[in-house]
Amino acid sequence: MTAEDKLACADVIVSWGLCRDQRRWPELLSTFHPDGEIAVSWFRGPFAEFVEHCKRGGPSKHLIMAPLVRVNGERATAETTIVILVRQAIEGQSVDMTSRARFLDRLERRGGEWKILERAAVYEQDRLDPVVPTEAFARMMHDVQVAQYPEPYRYMALRLASAGRPLAEPVHYDGAPHTGALIARYAIWLAGK
Repeated sequence: MTAEDKLACADVIVSWGLCRDQRRWPELLSTFHPDGEIAVSWFRGPFAEFVEHCKRGGPSKHLIMAPLVRVNGERATAETTIVILVRQAIEGQSVDMTSRARFLDRLERRGGEWKILERAAVYEQDRLDPVVPTEAFARMMHDVQVAQYPEPYRYMALRLASAGRPLAEPVHYDGAPHTGALIARYAIWLAGK
């Protein structure tokens, strides 16, 4: 394990956010291995398909903090704090959704180059705010049924439902059994088992 390996992994992770938000699709594709997969609130599957879906979607912003990278030979895992910002209309109201989350990544060095092999978003907390506060927004928030969704991604789920997009179950959040299993699987993989 070298500082250069950790830096190369961190560079790929940060590049992902910039390329995704700037809609630089060829560069975004280059952050993942061709067989890479991703699991976020609205998509679960091959990364190339994720990019195709992103091309049809609206803008978003990913604020990506410095990742914690662990390297073992040609394998690495990373945990990265992120904030996702999205603006959209819900029931005629312009709203901003803010989601705090983490990316859990498995990275591999192939041909001397580090790329992401698997990414899962783990949601922690979110909120929905009106761009312009109105009584209509307050009424809408009073009437919507958000309690059906787990608290860590409640408003993300509302945003997706209002756009007619289903959740890509299971959605990861701390304390969920499937998230614990994911974290354990990453640790076993990093150890080379």
